[in-house]
Amino acid sequence: MTTTVDHIPAGPARRAPGPDTAQGTYTVAAPDAGSDAGPDTVAVPGTNTDAAPDTDAGQDTDTGSGLAPGPDTRPARDRRPYAWTWRRGRTTAALAVVTASLLLFHAHVPNAVGNLGSLLETFLPWTAALVAVLAAVALVRRSATALVAVLLPALAWVWVFGGMLTDKRAAGGDLTVVTHNVNDANPDPRGTARALAASGAAVLALEELSPATTPRYESALAGTYPYRTVQGTVALWSKYPLRDARPVAIMPWTRALRATVDTPKGPLAVYVAHLASVRVRLDSGFTTGQRDEAARLLADALREERLPRTVLVGDFNGTTDDAALTPVTSRMRSVQDTAGQAFGFSWPAAFPMARIDQILVKGVEPASAWTLPATGSDHLPVAAALRL
Repeated sequence: MTTTVDHIPAGPARRAPGPDTAQGTYTVAAPDAGSDAGPDTVAVPGTNTDAAPDTDAGQDTDTGSGLAPGPDTRPARDRRPYAWTWRRGRTTAALAVVTASLLLFHAHVPNAVGNLGSLLETFLPWTAALVAVLAAVALVRRSATALVAVLLPALAWVWVFGGMLTDKRAAGGDLTVVTHNVNDANPDPRGTARALAASGAAVLALEELSPATTPRYESALAGTYPYRTVQGTVALWSKYPLRDARPVAIMPWTRALRATVDTPKGPLAVYVAHLASVRVRLDSGFTTGQRDEAARLLADALREERLPRTVLVGDFNGTTDDAALTPVTSRMRSVQDTAGQAFGFSWPAAFPMARIDQILVKGVEPASAWTLPATGSDHLPVAAALRL
């Protein structure tokens, strides 16, 4: 016999598509009393319950279960492909806004807690990598909100650093100056000295000399530079006469000097300085106190300089973007910013990430600036051609 029910029995049976589906009925074929027939079977309207398969044209057949597939009952929004939306990516968008703010207002980030302002400004150009990561997240998540927000730090980075990407170098120059922190642990002082002499520099400044290495540099450079002055751990070699050489007190031990170079176009005041080192520590953050104090003392010495043309070179252990070095950098121009190409990173030599070795000028015009190939030091030498 056949029995009509108004509900779906347990099991895999599903409603078959077709005109009968509006009735919500299923037909169950039950065995006659006393019969040894098998378990009840479910007959779906529109499907032949006999052993022969349904051969109606266009009717799909589930060969695994004998049942026709039902309709997709998921909400329409769940059946759409993963689409762009304004709802996702709010965290990414917030990070993008913060990054843009740091780029535009980095000078106002205080140093009160761990000197975070100086640390940020030392590696500020590398915020481009953070912008790229945020853009990738926005694309992967298909977040329209985040992608639009990422435009803010991207435009801010171009506003701050876009000019650095152009090549501002020009031909010519009356005087080539090179400065290099040679590293007191340099395994090849003589090789370093020969490479620097081959650069063609008329004035060469070295920092981080030691009693053991200074004689090696002196002997290796004597044939190229007849004039020199050594003051503590810094020194100046020149093809032109030097006079009025003296140490500049910026730290308890001598790490700066001042000398007059008598160039063919007149006297030039040259300062060589190696500001105190900085460290990043978990307990105290970015330690810059000694460096910042040395910068203030150096600025005082520069303020008292009487010659109208001045060149300051050396290892500042900081970039010209660092607001803590403003007492020095505000008085002079960076040759790299004025006449260089890209950022001119000089440290560390194996993978330069920051320009902490500087050539600053006042009263002279930079023609070009560049970095030299690596030596045995952990710094790259930096050079500039100047118009006197």
